[in-house]
Amino acid sequence: MANTVMFIILAVVILGSAVMCVTTKRIMRAATFMLFVLFGVAGLYFLLDYTYLGAAQIAVYAGGVTMIYIFAIQLVNKRTLQGMVEKLNGSRVLFGALMSLVGLAMVCVIVFKNQFICKAAEVVDAEVPMRAIGTALLGSEKYQYVLPFEFISVFLLACIIGALVVSRKEEK
Repeated sequence: MANTVMFIILAVVILGSAVMCVTTKRIMRAATFMLFVLFGVAGLYFLLDYTYLGAAQIAVYAGGVTMIYIFAIQLVNKRTLQGMVEKLNGSRVLFGALMSLVGLAMVCVIVFKNQFICKAAEVVDAEVPMRAIGTALLGSEKYQYVLPFEFISVFLLACIIGALVVSRKEEK
């Protein structure tokens, strides 16, 4: 029961922060709300007793990527940011709502077609050992994730290089 209550609290925090992240007009607030989303996801990992993944979520994403975003925001010329005002267009809002409904319909069809809800009750009692999780995360065979980890490391390197390029002063 306590796990369900914690999950609901974390889900509300994640969804609320995600909505606020994409709807706010202030870029620093958006970065702060993104930080709350990442902390909420880490909370879900801790709730599932995946402490390594929770710590990695906090260290890599909440700590690293968010700080890179904040540094990039701070290094950009404030005059450039002040001129960026986007007005809501009715057709864009309608298109976004329509695409959201299409995405929701696709998720519902997939969930009901594959009977995920019925199978979820069977999976709840099964415990996955840490060795299986480690093998899945760092294995190189089919359905294992060493290649996405390598892509993430290249992505973080690109973020660091981008931050250095943005922070570099131009010679006149």
